Amino acid sequence: MVGMHAVDKNVAELKDNIRRWGKDLGFDAIGFSGVEVAAAEQNLNAWLAAGCHGEMDYMAAYGADAVTGKGNKRALPAELVPGTRSIITARMNYRPASADSAKTLADGERAFISRYALGRDYHKLLRARLQQLADRITSEIGSFAYRVFTDSAPVMEVGLAQNSGLGWRGKHTLLLDREAGSWFFLGEIFTDLALPADTPVTDHCGTCTACMAACPTQAIVAPYRLDARLCISYLTIELKGSIADPLRPLLGNRIYGCDDCQLACPWSRAAPLTRESDFAPRHDLDQATLVELFAWEEKDFNERLAGSPIRRIGFERWLRNIAVALGNAPRSDAVLGALRSRAEHPSALIREHVAWALNRLGVDA
Repeated sequence: MVGMHAVDKNVAELKDNIRRWGKDLGFDAIGFSGVEVAAAEQNLNAWLAAGCHGEMDYMAAYGADAVTGKGNKRALPAELVPGTRSIITARMNYRPASADSAKTLADGERAFISRYALGRDYHKLLRARLQQLADRITSEIGSFAYRVFTDSAPVMEVGLAQNSGLGWRGKHTLLLDREAGSWFFLGEIFTDLALPADTPVTDHCGTCTACMAACPTQAIVAPYRLDARLCISYLTIELKGSIADPLRPLLGNRIYGCDDCQLACPWSRAAPLTRESDFAPRHDLDQATLVELFAWEEKDFNERLAGSPIRRIGFERWLRNIAVALGNAPRSDAVLGALRSRAEHPSALIREHVAWALNRLGVDA
């Protein structure tokens, strides 16, 4: 990030134009935040101190130096990108039209994949759109300094979005909006432009605890506090080793992520569908059975999930997750045959979870 830029146009008009340009690029909301996220930093520090991040060591990285107190790139945007004066925040809905979550969750033979991961990887799409928005601003006011982010750096996205009026942090810790629920992605443009922050919205969760009650593993241990070590999204995506035995039955047929807290939230039930065709389910992942996905070889996994966020967990964890789900599925010859086909797999991790699944179905491994 280099230099500073004096905006020639009226700031209020520029903000209105940025919102309009953002909408033209497919964003469902644009907001403006300052660089102060102290409240979010305090919550993060308490969460880390409690060990709720599990193996996600990157969540503890980029904090302030223990001696100088400086260099906190996560909580101080101007430390991450020197010269930052304001942040443009963006929201894009991802809820697909064709994916029936309730029907899939109720069918133990089918695989449930978090709705955000059924289509193309959102990182590239949002970064490209944010870059286009920055280019559009440049064409209007001239060169200015900026960097775009989408879940790709130590950025406190929810805190910044909250500060910019895009929503409030729900008790499940996700950002919530009264119209869009929590079915959206977030992105940011850190900029040297002096754009006044928007007004944050108030919390509208009230006394509702639907998300907490709906969590299969009770990972929402208190309002606004999620213990990742219990969260199915963490267990199926971030955890590299074995899933703890007591938690395996609670995964049900969820093989990548979990949406139960969002599905239970009253604000999310009537959320609008996405306008982005790239977020539509690919390769019939919203209809696939556990048996057919377990039959994929590594080549199939890499080819069919190219451009998907799922691919980052790798084939071994993919099979681990499906093995657990098969152990929770109704017993059938097809399910038992699928598990036995991997019983002697070279990976000890896969063999362990296959053996558990067979034993759960009443068969010796």
